[in-house]
Amino acid sequence: MFKGEFLRKYLPADIKNKKLMEFMELKQGNMSVAEYAVKFESLCVFCPHYNTLEA
Repeated sequence: MFKGEFLRKYLPADIKNKKLMEFMELKQGNMSVAEYAVKFESLCVFCPHYNTLEA
């Protein structure tokens, strides 16, 4: 939780936008489900509006 808050506050906007686009365009491709899940979770930090507990 601290990491996410820290990144949202101190990461430059252009990097945030790049990570948001990477999240929006994420495809499993050749990754295993476990690898995809790790990538998805790491990018969710940059997309709090898509990262809700109500899903």
